[in-house]
Amino acid sequence: MSKIYVIHENNEWTEHLLKRLEELNLPFEDWLLDSGKIDLSTAPPEGIFYNRMSASSHTRGNRFAPELTNAVLAWLEHHGRTVINGSRALQLEVSKVLQYLELEKYGVKTPKTIAAVGRENILQAAQAFEGKKFITKHNRAGKGLGVQLFNSISALEKYVDGDTFEEPVDGVTLLQEYIESPESYITRCEFVNGKFLYAVRVDTSEGFELCPADACAIDDLFCPVGEESEQPAKFQVREGFDHPVLKKYERVLAANNIRVAGIEFIEDKDGNIYTYDINTNTNYNSDAEAKSGKYGMLEVAKFLGEELEKLGEPVRS
Repeated sequence: MSKIYVIHENNEWTEHLLKRLEELNLPFEDWLLDSGKIDLSTAPPEGIFYNRMSASSHTRGNRFAPELTNAVLAWLEHHGRTVINGSRALQLEVSKVLQYLELEKYGVKTPKTIAAVGRENILQAAQAFEGKKFITKHNRAGKGLGVQLFNSISALEKYVDGDTFEEPVDGVTLLQEYIESPESYITRCEFVNGKFLYAVRVDTSEGFELCPADACAIDDLFCPVGEESEQPAKFQVREGFDHPVLKKYERVLAANNIRVAGIEFIEDKDGNIYTYDINTNTNYNSDAEAKSGKYGMLEVAKFLGEELEKLGEPVRS
């Protein structure tokens, strides 16, 4: 019998989806790809394959999980299997450069960005931001990896020469104009089956590591898990959010065969929207969802069940 295969490298970010699949009584298999092998002379099993590989896998000791996943996805696609967030989605997941180029192609404004490899080139690239605030980030990132704010090139020079400099896993450092919001928040738009589901307001007043998952690495100091405070919640669903950029996002996702994603933007004081991240391994915050009554992983599970039904086999209910 065909079933749903969930491809990933992090059990903590996947358990909520598996629970939803169980609730819906859908047949599934947890396919952990932190390591492994594939025999290219064999055919894959029948079913629906949902790729949840993360660009930040190397921070959990799974340095080559995306490369292995790329091989597995190529194998699945070669045999005509139904893959949700396939090879092209993975390409964008591990490269912000590709993300920005695709967003710009469909009329989505992104911050001015320069990609550089090597200390001297990083410092030379910073000349383009002389007299302005700018940030650095990793090309292959996730969870706000490598995001640092600078007010001057001299401050950047101290950083790249110092002990705290983070070498990107692919070697590519991005320098990007700093978009200052009148309020310290960004917006993350969630999509399931390529369609807008809801938007979340994320408080950035305490930093850039904006992982919305209920289980984050111990060094994600700004993850909201377990926090109890009288302050407004870090993650809040923006009820009734609507904006013309959403249709552009949907076109970007459709063009790149991305069915499940979270896309993040920031708004400046003049109301201009700058989009800076596409997450094809999207997570959801349970506190924010409970307050709004919208549940991302439930919608993903329903979507996967519908895709399984299209294979023509009965699905348990």
